Amino acid sequence: MNLLITGFVAGVLGTLAMDLFNNLVARTGVFLKLDVAMIGRMAAGWIHGRFRYEHPDEMEQVSNEMVYGYLVHFAIGVGLAFLFILGWDFLVGGPASPVWAIQYGVSTTTASFFFVYPSMGLGVFGRRSPERFKAFITPLANHFFYGVGLSVGVILI
Repeated sequence: MNLLITGFVAGVLGTLAMDLFNNLVARTGVFLKLDVAMIGRMAAGWIHGRFRYEHPDEMEQVSNEMVYGYLVHFAIGVGLAFLFILGWDFLVGGPASPVWAIQYGVSTTTASFFFVYPSMGLGVFGRRSPERFKAFITPLANHFFYGVGLSVGVILI
Protein backbone atom coordinates (compact mmCIF):
# COMPACT_ATOMS: atom_id res chain seq x y z
CA MET A 1 0.00 0.00 0.00
CA ASN A 2 2.86 2.37 0.84
CA LEU A 3 4.30 1.86 -2.65
CA LEU A 4 1.00 2.91 -4.22
CA ILE A 5 0.81 6.02 -2.05
CA THR A 6 4.43 6.87 -2.87
CA GLY A 7 3.79 6.37 -6.56
CA PHE A 8 0.66 8.50 -6.52
CA VAL A 9 2.22 11.36 -4.53
CA ALA A 10 5.44 11.26 -6.56
CA GLY A 11 3.49 11.23 -9.83
CA VAL A 12 1.32 14.17 -8.86
CA LEU A 13 4.32 16.16 -7.57
CA GLY A 14 6.33 15.31 -10.68
CA THR A 15 3.55 16.41 -13.01
CA LEU A 16 2.96 19.60 -11.00
CA ALA A 17 6.68 20.41 -11.04
CA MET A 18 6.75 19.91 -14.81
CA ASP A 19 3.73 22.13 -15.35
CA LEU A 20 4.89 24.90 -13.01
CA PHE A 21 8.38 24.98 -14.50
CA ASN A 22 7.00 24.99 -18.04
CA ASN A 23 4.51 27.75 -17.22
CA LEU A 24 7.25 29.97 -15.82
CA VAL A 25 9.92 29.38 -18.46
CA ALA A 26 7.62 29.30 -21.49
CA ARG A 27 6.68 32.91 -20.71
CA THR A 28 10.26 33.92 -21.50
CA GLY A 29 10.05 32.34 -24.95
CA VAL A 30 12.95 29.97 -24.24
CA PHE A 31 10.69 26.87 -24.25
CA LEU A 32 7.39 25.97 -25.87
CA LYS A 33 4.33 26.10 -23.64
CA LEU A 34 2.80 22.75 -22.77
CA ASP A 35 -0.48 22.60 -24.69
CA VAL A 36 -2.89 20.73 -22.41
CA ALA A 37 -5.78 21.29 -24.81
CA MET A 38 -3.80 19.49 -27.52
CA ILE A 39 -3.22 16.60 -25.12
CA GLY A 40 -6.99 16.50 -24.63
CA ARG A 41 -7.60 16.50 -28.39
CA MET A 42 -5.03 13.75 -28.87
CA ALA A 43 -6.61 11.66 -26.08
CA ALA A 44 -10.05 12.15 -27.66
CA GLY A 45 -8.59 10.84 -30.91
CA TRP A 46 -7.23 7.79 -29.06
CA ILE A 47 -10.73 7.05 -27.75
CA HIS A 48 -11.94 7.02 -31.37
CA GLY A 49 -9.05 4.87 -32.57
CA ARG A 50 -7.01 7.66 -34.17
CA PHE A 51 -3.37 7.42 -33.10
CA ARG A 52 -1.60 9.27 -35.91
CA TYR A 53 -1.98 12.61 -37.63
CA GLU A 54 -0.08 14.14 -40.53
CA HIS A 55 -0.14 17.55 -38.84
CA PRO A 56 -1.32 18.80 -35.41
CA ASP A 57 -3.95 20.97 -37.13
CA GLU A 58 -5.80 17.76 -38.08
CA MET A 59 -6.74 17.24 -34.42
CA GLU A 60 -10.24 18.64 -34.14
CA GLN A 61 -11.20 20.62 -31.07
CA VAL A 62 -13.48 18.77 -28.67
CA SER A 63 -15.60 20.04 -25.84
CA ASN A 64 -13.88 19.78 -22.46
CA GLU A 65 -10.51 19.19 -24.11
CA MET A 66 -8.72 21.00 -21.25
CA VAL A 67 -10.34 18.67 -18.72
CA TYR A 68 -9.41 15.62 -20.80
CA GLY A 69 -5.93 17.02 -21.27
CA TYR A 70 -5.27 17.51 -17.57
CA LEU A 71 -6.77 14.12 -16.69
CA VAL A 72 -4.64 12.31 -19.24
CA HIS A 73 -1.54 14.36 -18.43
CA PHE A 74 -1.77 13.61 -14.70
CA ALA A 75 -2.78 9.98 -15.30
CA ILE A 76 0.33 9.48 -17.42
CA GLY A 77 2.47 11.24 -14.80
CA VAL A 78 1.10 9.06 -12.00
CA GLY A 79 1.27 5.91 -14.16
CA LEU A 80 4.93 6.53 -14.99
CA ALA A 81 5.65 7.17 -11.30
CA PHE A 82 4.01 3.85 -10.39
CA LEU A 83 6.25 2.12 -12.93
CA PHE A 84 9.31 3.73 -11.37
CA ILE A 85 8.35 3.01 -7.75
CA LEU A 86 7.21 -0.56 -8.39
CA GLY A 87 10.11 -1.26 -10.74
CA TRP A 88 12.59 0.04 -8.17
CA ASP A 89 11.05 -2.08 -5.44
CA PHE A 90 11.10 -5.20 -7.63
CA LEU A 91 14.59 -4.75 -9.11
CA VAL A 92 16.50 -3.00 -6.32
CA GLY A 93 14.38 -3.07 -3.18
CA GLY A 94 14.16 -0.50 -0.42
CA PRO A 95 13.29 3.17 -0.79
CA ALA A 96 13.66 4.57 -4.29
CA SER A 97 16.69 6.77 -4.97
CA PRO A 98 15.94 10.49 -5.47
CA VAL A 99 18.86 10.73 -7.92
CA TRP A 100 17.52 7.83 -9.97
CA ALA A 101 14.08 9.45 -9.85
CA ILE A 102 15.50 12.47 -11.67
CA GLN A 103 17.27 10.25 -14.22
CA TYR A 104 14.08 8.27 -14.73
CA GLY A 105 12.15 11.50 -15.23
CA VAL A 106 14.53 12.59 -17.99
CA SER A 107 14.31 9.14 -19.58
CA THR A 108 10.54 9.49 -19.92
CA THR A 109 11.25 12.13 -22.57
CA THR A 110 11.52 9.19 -24.96
CA ALA A 111 7.71 8.99 -24.86
CA SER A 112 7.50 12.54 -26.23
CA PHE A 113 10.23 12.00 -28.81
CA PHE A 114 9.14 8.61 -30.14
CA PHE A 115 5.38 8.46 -29.51
CA VAL A 116 3.73 11.84 -28.90
CA TYR A 117 5.55 13.92 -31.52
CA PRO A 118 5.29 11.32 -34.30
CA SER A 119 1.62 10.63 -33.53
CA MET A 120 0.91 14.37 -33.77
CA GLY A 121 2.60 14.52 -37.17
CA LEU A 122 5.72 16.32 -35.91
CA GLY A 123 8.12 13.44 -36.52
CA VAL A 124 10.69 11.85 -34.24
CA PHE A 125 12.22 14.42 -31.86
CA GLY A 126 9.73 17.00 -33.18
CA ARG A 127 11.93 17.56 -36.23
CA ARG A 128 8.94 18.64 -38.37
CA SER A 129 7.96 21.31 -35.84
CA PRO A 130 8.33 24.91 -37.00
CA GLU A 131 10.43 25.42 -33.86
CA ARG A 132 12.64 22.33 -34.07
CA PHE A 133 15.20 23.25 -31.41
CA LYS A 134 12.55 24.30 -28.88
CA ALA A 135 10.54 21.17 -29.68
CA PHE A 136 13.63 19.11 -28.84
CA ILE A 137 14.83 20.92 -25.72
CA THR A 138 11.44 21.66 -24.09
CA PRO A 139 10.48 18.06 -23.26
CA LEU A 140 13.98 17.36 -21.94
CA ALA A 141 13.65 20.26 -19.51
CA ASN A 142 10.03 19.45 -18.67
CA HIS A 143 10.85 15.84 -17.90
CA PHE A 144 13.90 16.83 -15.86
CA PHE A 145 11.53 18.78 -13.62
CA TYR A 146 9.10 15.86 -13.64
CA GLY A 147 12.02 13.85 -12.24
CA VAL A 148 12.71 16.54 -9.64
CA GLY A 149 9.08 16.32 -8.51
CA LEU A 150 9.33 12.51 -8.41
CA SER A 151 12.45 12.88 -6.32
CA VAL A 152 10.66 15.16 -3.85
CA GLY A 153 7.83 12.64 -3.61
CA VAL A 154 10.29 9.81 -2.93
CA ILE A 155 11.95 11.87 -0.20
CA LEU A 156 8.68 12.95 1.43
CA ILE A 157 6.97 9.56 1.61
